[in-house]
Amino acid sequence: MKNILVTGSAGFIGFHICKELLENYNYNIIGIDNYNDYYDVKLKHDRLKILDEYDQFIPIFGDITNQFILDKIFSEYKIDSVVHLAAYAGVRHSFIDPFSYLNNNVLGTTRIFETCKNNNVEHVVFASSSSVYGDNVDFPFSTNQRTDTPISIYAASKKSTELIAYSYAYNFKLHLTGLRFFTVYGPWGRPDMALFLFTKAILEDKPIKVFNYGQMKRDFTYIDDIVNGTIKVLFSKTIKDIPFDVYNIGRGEAVELDYFIHCIEKNLNKKADIILEPTPKGDIPKTFSDISDMVKDFNYKPKTSVEKGIKNFIEWYKEYYNIC
Repeated sequence: MKNILVTGSAGFIGFHICKELLENYNYNIIGIDNYNDYYDVKLKHDRLKILDEYDQFIPIFGDITNQFILDKIFSEYKIDSVVHLAAYAGVRHSFIDPFSYLNNNVLGTTRIFETCKNNNVEHVVFASSSSVYGDNVDFPFSTNQRTDTPISIYAASKKSTELIAYSYAYNFKLHLTGLRFFTVYGPWGRPDMALFLFTKAILEDKPIKVFNYGQMKRDFTYIDDIVNGTIKVLFSKTIKDIPFDVYNIGRGEAVELDYFIHCIEKNLNKKADIILEPTPKGDIPKTFSDISDMVKDFNYKPKTSVEKGIKNFIEWYKEYYNIC
């Protein structure tokens, strides 16, 4: 039986990918996570409890910046493929603690690539971000566009991983595929994301901050579509001379934040108290993905509308926090 390593396995996307692989594929899943306290650690441990119910899940507490731990994993298990998701997330926080982003996202990712190279791993799928498009004003964002103007430390760290990945693919023929995720949301999501923050505040009769004076647009992508696309990419083969690719993975539409909030209000049957504020540094006013390459190469078909996705999230939120 083959072994797949998932880094950041207790994170939002990592948890869902592990769960899908465990439920529907015959693989051992080795999940590594350091359970840092960037947000509520209880949420991470509750995700882990669900994964622990599967016999083929092997949890490891550790940090990807620790080479000793990586070497131990790769020597104990014959790792065939890797889904590398472990990273410090969040645009605004990257200005507060830049060295954690560089250490984890750049150094940690380089350690993953180097260890995979030394152990003849078949394929590494790694998480990039729509943030790499920076102040680009050509929409929709296409992977053919230049991405050398990141406007946050987080975005710069993600762009750096793409450049390092290309170097490993070019020099060592390591099969590497980067996925630029676009505003992922859904059940078990991160508490620092808009949907989670807005839902919590509205239920608690607290105001919500809406940036760029409400003129934000986002390519909101439901977690199930992200998981489906990522796994399609994971099991793909390559015959390219330089086995490197990068893809946008989004829904392929820009939704106004006002409408997003309206859908939350509708599902909560409660109006939001909105405070309009300017755009924080590092934030992009609009994201909109060109997913034509994902559609062409992997028959990727995002299925979940923003209306359905928000409904699913709020149902989960109420159940998880015991809200009637």
